[in-house]
Amino acid sequence: MNGLLKFITCGSVDDGKSTLIGHILYDAKLLYADQEKALLLDSKVGSNAGGIDYSLLLDGLMAEREQGITIDVAYRYFTTERRSFIVADTPGHEEYTRNMAVGASFAELAVILVDASQGILTQTRRHARICSLMGIQHYVFAVNKMDLVGYGEARFREIEAEIRSLAAELQLGSYTVIPLSATAGDNVTLRSENMPWYSGEPLLSYLETVDVSADSSEQFYMPVQRVCRPDRTFRGFQGQIEAGSIAVGDTVRILPGDETAAVQSILITDKPAERAFAGQPVTLTLDREIDISRGCVMTKDPALAAYQTLEVTLLWMDDKPLTAGSDYLLKLGTKTIPAVVTEIRFAVDINTGAHIPAETLGKNSIAQCVLRLSEGIPADRFRLHKALGELILIDRVSNMTAACGVAEEVRDKTGSDAEKAAFTDGILRARGDLFEEFYYDVNSYHVFNAQTINSVYHVGDEIPTEGRSYHYPADFDIIVLRDSIAVTVRGRKITALQRLTDYHYDGTVPVVNGRGFAIQAKTDAELREFAAEYAASDAHTLPELFGRWLKFETFRQIYISGAYI
Repeated sequence: MNGLLKFITCGSVDDGKSTLIGHILYDAKLLYADQEKALLLDSKVGSNAGGIDYSLLLDGLMAEREQGITIDVAYRYFTTERRSFIVADTPGHEEYTRNMAVGASFAELAVILVDASQGILTQTRRHARICSLMGIQHYVFAVNKMDLVGYGEARFREIEAEIRSLAAELQLGSYTVIPLSATAGDNVTLRSENMPWYSGEPLLSYLETVDVSADSSEQFYMPVQRVCRPDRTFRGFQGQIEAGSIAVGDTVRILPGDETAAVQSILITDKPAERAFAGQPVTLTLDREIDISRGCVMTKDPALAAYQTLEVTLLWMDDKPLTAGSDYLLKLGTKTIPAVVTEIRFAVDINTGAHIPAETLGKNSIAQCVLRLSEGIPADRFRLHKALGELILIDRVSNMTAACGVAEEVRDKTGSDAEKAAFTDGILRARGDLFEEFYYDVNSYHVFNAQTINSVYHVGDEIPTEGRSYHYPADFDIIVLRDSIAVTVRGRKITALQRLTDYHYDGTVPVVNGRGFAIQAKTDAELREFAAEYAASDAHTLPELFGRWLKFETFRQIYISGAYI
């Protein structure tokens, strides 16, 4: 028997998704006697002219039966002699697109229905894009209702050409096209005699044999879901292995802290094991104590890191439009964290795929946006590490899911090897955080920064003196105390780097520290007094020192949902 197949049925409203799955269950004798009897009785009072209404097997809500449409996702579990299946039958109506996206998030294969009498519609395209967005790699385009077009091959070939064009546009990998009639049963479980020109398999046979396994070269990583501490003698870290394998004695990195430890033991349920593999839920213990909590990631991949900025493709689900500057809770992996949508780069035209400039995003629209997180978290591009690249945005007031999406790019690495803006003359080098944007989160009362520039600036380069939350003069000096370097800026260009011991402040231009805070010194003597106090300070005395010598609001502001304070 082939392994379990998780698939979704989707497409435009009234394309026959529920009828198709119902017919599979009925024809394959996968119903209990009482289910079959109830189906026959319910069909007699329905609107199917006395015939069997197979959709009733999946449309269980009263509103669904009254309207003749699917509203909620209906999950069905069934097994044939050749394979086990979990199918999510999803609604086609645009109003319930969020429900369809939920179903797509679990699937390995998508069966996209197309009404032969209407062809590919806008909602068909939207569902195909959502399936692609969710990382589904395998597709069946089921051209349904062939009985309504006289089982004509010409009509099928027209739609097949449209599907080829759509698949090329979305860069779909594996796909097949099957003509069928969900109501009449043509090519559902058995080959149809009404379409002798079709030489392929019926739908169920294809689903029983399609190979959806993927060769993965990903190294071990596991988002931590829970810390298990039944008593003082045991501390285990629980989660599902998303890729690779882990063995007792292996060294793992812990993100975002980037510490390392060796695996001391592995438990699968309550049984010890020497090795565990992708897909298994496990409990790991380590050979030393490390600060690990829900949302951390254990990995053997040296390339994984924590990032604070994500470039994402979002499917917007909220009735309230999305605008830049809006803040939400981001859930990625097992981590939930405040985030701000700092930019809507473009919306995507559902029909053509064209990029459209947009300042807001309406319900069921797709767009590429930039998210800034309140701190760095383990994340990666969806195409490289699925579990670290799929995300949702949660409305902080209603607690409803406002959007789902995937990370296309990650920026602003945090941790010990984080990249920062820097200044250099080829010999001397100084770090700088002058170009971070500061946001105030009105719900959590939390100020967090948004690093937007991490370039290296050389002598002669022009620096960005104006941002959303900072504005520096054309001429000023930068004193980077942690590196003991002074940087002079004239006409917005870096003119020189000097060791602090060689620098002389003449008092004619403003002077800031490496984070853009104005230093309250008017003479060279005062500046050197400040530097001496800094050199003699520690973590306990620094806040008081900065409070006396630094002023934040001279050149900086805090940005809040489109307004400055």
